Amino acid sequence: MIKELAAYEKAAHEVRVTEEQLHDTLFREHPAAFAHLAEQDGEVVGFTLWFLTFSTWRGVHGIYMEDLYVRPQHRGGGHGAALMRRLAEICAERGYQRLEWAVLDWNEPSIAFYEKLGAVNQDDWYRYRLTDGPLRDLAKRRG
Repeated sequence: MIKELAAYEKAAHEVRVTEEQLHDTLFREHPAAFAHLAEQDGEVVGFTLWFLTFSTWRGVHGIYMEDLYVRPQHRGGGHGAALMRRLAEICAERGYQRLEWAVLDWNEPSIAFYEKLGAVNQDDWYRYRLTDGPLRDLAKRRG
């Protein structure tokens, strides 16, 4: 489903994760990330993958939802809302004060879904990313 999500987001060429990497990330003694699955009739139809953040302003952890994906033929069946609800429950149970994520600006169905849940677009912030060559170059830079 990770590859399906990447294709939907027009970024299939960026997927490099291996099954072994994913297994190590999720199932090590101290997981770096966590996942929840949505099932229907014994079939996995969606997932969310998330990790902990920390807010210096709030002084507590939060959740950053890296991915939320429901297969197209199962959208509208409440699976996405159930996955989001589970993350909100974890926040409430553990005293986390933020649940955050990013959505592509062209993804109108997802934007509408999130706004229906009461989410607010943080349009006063820009997201930045370093990968590949620029990341390696910065790591080598001195001074």
